[in-house]
Amino acid sequence: MAAPRKYPDELRERAIRMAVDARKDPATRSGAIARVGGQLGINAETLRNWVTQAEIDGGTRPGTTTDEARRIAELEREVRELRRANDILKTASAFFAQAELDRRLK
Repeated sequence: MAAPRKYPDELRERAIRMAVDARKDPATRSGAIARVGGQLGINAETLRNWVTQAEIDGGTRPGTTTDEARRIAELEREVRELRRANDILKTASAFFAQAELDRRLK
């Protein structure tokens, strides 16, 4: 289960929008994320991560999108479950094979 979010989604979206707009203008580009973060009470590094992920999701920066990351996590979870099921089935088949051999030898 994911940890509860510290910031509401509306604040997150507004902060990203403000930071991206501030970075577009050459006059305000320098320190834009730290400035916007300070105005909204958000850690600058947190805001920088949000902006980076928004750029990846928007296709302006290379990387794994949020949807792709979610799908990868689902597939990894499914693989773990299937491997566990396979281990259980292998153990059970070995147990029953041994029981069959023991029954034939008696």
